[in-house]
Amino acid sequence: MTHKPRPRPDTPHYMTEDRRELQALARQFSHEVVLPIANELDPVEGDFPAHMVEQMADMGFFGILIPEEYGGLGLGVFEYCLVAEELSRAWMSVSGLLARGNGMGGGFSQEQEQRLLPKVATGEYLGAFALSEAEAGSDVANIQCRAEQDPDTGEWVITGTKMWCTYADQADYIILFARTSTDPDPAKRHRGISAFLLEKDRGTFPAGMTGTPARKIGYFGWKTWDLNFDGLRLPADAILGEQDRGFYQAVSGLEVGRAHTAARSIGLAQAALEDSVAYMKEREQFNHKLADFQHLRYKIADMAAKIEACRQLMYHVCTQIDTGARCDREAAMVKYLAAEMAEEVTSQAVQIHGGAGYTKDFAVERHWRDARLTKIFEGSSEIQMRIISDDILGRS
Repeated sequence: MTHKPRPRPDTPHYMTEDRRELQALARQFSHEVVLPIANELDPVEGDFPAHMVEQMADMGFFGILIPEEYGGLGLGVFEYCLVAEELSRAWMSVSGLLARGNGMGGGFSQEQEQRLLPKVATGEYLGAFALSEAEAGSDVANIQCRAEQDPDTGEWVITGTKMWCTYADQADYIILFARTSTDPDPAKRHRGISAFLLEKDRGTFPAGMTGTPARKIGYFGWKTWDLNFDGLRLPADAILGEQDRGFYQAVSGLEVGRAHTAARSIGLAQAALEDSVAYMKEREQFNHKLADFQHLRYKIADMAAKIEACRQLMYHVCTQIDTGARCDREAAMVKYLAAEMAEEVTSQAVQIHGGAGYTKDFAVERHWRDARLTKIFEGSSEIQMRIISDDILGRS
């Protein structure tokens, strides 16, 4: 009996025709525009060219989540993650640039939305996020950077430091978290943190704020800054949301951030898989293509299966978010699994490439370096496991 290949099942519930068209558009842009730039600039740690950012804006990528009434596409987290995955196949940093548009997680007043979101949707007004500190990474409630109100002018005076603020120099605004009061109860350290809108000129730091670029090993294309605030002044109305409740604002968009990071992880792994398949079909050893060796074929099968499993879970999480269903456990799961998978798959890709994989002549080393970061930012793998286990077992 002749074997007939089984048709690949479709997923119409997830992948509508509109979503497929957006995915194809993002894939084409990623391959034709982003990949050549990444191959040129990542090895020399160069910054994104302005024309690439402008092209992303023209395609509407900075307004995917912004309502149509403000000039955005009015789409959901599903579409946002579809585009992020495709961009990550070329350069993970560019998929991170998506988050500098799309409203940066919200928190704006109605007046601010009307004034700012149309500019965000067009890429004219891109942001950065200043949350972490030396002693406040996973422990957000331990923020020490302070904001004190001048009794004469009503202005807020900011003092302290921040870490890991990517794009701080090129951003048009920074969402800054600082302590505005202190609760004497050590169990309520999360109280008294407020979020501020720090507007600035692109490419500069305002008076009272200085920065030092972090000496990172990947995630190139832009700089990640350690910031110092020494009397920076903000207007009295610079607070975003309610005063002293910034902690809740900081954690309110975690599911979206985790789905986004899962998408980036999946894109990195998919790129490493595709590069490995192409290399195995070209490279010969012992008078055979690498693709003829069974143990390498099995590696490809294992990589592909793990990528697809994470992708399907990501689709589910995105759907839950877009329909308003609770999915904090599932979002932690997909972030954890996809990040762990990405490091494993990209490392395997380097191994398949052999010595060539340990050079900058092939993109797999870039994917490997960037995949390592996905296990750390947006909540480390350990934090995700704590969230999952607490949800199953209750807090210890």
